[in-house]
Amino acid sequence: MAEWVIVPLFLVALGVWFNPLDPLWTRSSFPWSWLGPVLVALRYGPFAGLSGALLLLVSWWLLQQLGFGQGEIPLGFFLGGLMVTMLCGEFSSLWRTRVRRAEAMQTYLDQRLDYLTHQHYLLRLSHDRLEQDLIARPVSMRDALTDLRTLTVQAPPEERLPNADPLLRLLSQFCQIEAAALCHLRDDDLDPEPVARIGRHFELDPEDPLVRFAIEENRLAHVQLTGARETAPAHYVVAVPLSTRLGERFGLLVVERVPFFALHDEMLQTLNLMLGYYADGLDARVTARPVLEAVPRCPLPFAFELVRVWRIRRDSGVGSIVVALSFERQPGQEDLPQQIQRQQRSVDVTWLIEHATATVLVTLMPLGSRSSAEGYLARIESWLRQQRNRQLREAGISDYILTIDDTDPVAVMKRLKLACDVPDAAWSTRPST
Repeated sequence: MAEWVIVPLFLVALGVWFNPLDPLWTRSSFPWSWLGPVLVALRYGPFAGLSGALLLLVSWWLLQQLGFGQGEIPLGFFLGGLMVTMLCGEFSSLWRTRVRRAEAMQTYLDQRLDYLTHQHYLLRLSHDRLEQDLIARPVSMRDALTDLRTLTVQAPPEERLPNADPLLRLLSQFCQIEAAALCHLRDDDLDPEPVARIGRHFELDPEDPLVRFAIEENRLAHVQLTGARETAPAHYVVAVPLSTRLGERFGLLVVERVPFFALHDEMLQTLNLMLGYYADGLDARVTARPVLEAVPRCPLPFAFELVRVWRIRRDSGVGSIVVALSFERQPGQEDLPQQIQRQQRSVDVTWLIEHATATVLVTLMPLGSRSSAEGYLARIESWLRQQRNRQLREAGISDYILTIDDTDPVAVMKRLKLACDVPDAAWSTRPST
């Protein structure tokens, strides 16, 4: 708002200095004084430009009273300048909206890329190379991830660090941690009283150099890290902050003792990834809670992604699409829904709803439009013709397209239920697992 005032008045002052007989350049070949409102409108929109135009009008009246120029008000001068300023402001407003949408899409895609990279690396770590070392590690990576998923799914909604004791026991088994503590962390405020601990009792020092380095850098820190070594000797071995995808920190793991031969790069990477998997599970559960409460059978990844794309639509106007395929029961094509489910793109999220009368495959296409849904249906129909020489209708498949608009995700799920005629038992009954 300071620029709204300073820029137009600065040009008026220049006019008084260089052209005192006509400070606003009303009789000049170019109205230099209108550069101020135009620049402000291009930078901040039409309202800022209108404010600059009003300042020019007030300045003209004041200058008339002070004797700088005489004459009637130049209507054409002010009317033409105002029109140019408002056009520039409208141009600025339009492109600022487009930039916000592009930034929202880029932020979403960056988060999805981080998530997919995280999952890909977890998959690589859980391969046969880790399962061959069962003597040193009593559980495999696959078992550890299954246990972590159980801890986050069964977590009470109100707790910020739920199931902390089982989490530390799992980390001690898989990473051979002997003494560690898990504490609450809110921004830079660390609670020195641990929520859970394992091994011998020790008092947590919030001012430890390793702890402060991990909090300030918001990443894993260990005794051999260059930045942590340069500060001062630390009492702990490893410190790992727990944070959501948006960077909000809510916990800190401090490891005091670990076997010498167990402290290596692979152990640190595994520890960091397991804690990241735990934090992602909690973040997804909190975000998807409204959908999960209304539709208990909805998978957590689908509910989480639905809430995220709805928020993007609400905040930036970038829409998404939901495509539902309803399969009739026909002999010889019991596995058709599973085969079509494997045709999804990596960015899409699916939910396979199975009940007695029919099967419904719901595909959420983030940042997609109706043309994206039509392209998806065309691709599925082409695949059906190649594999079974049939079209969608001939295979007993009905398609429904729903647009993610300003309607909240729970209402979208209700529309989906009515469109696909899903019975209540397959919709609201909480799964046993």
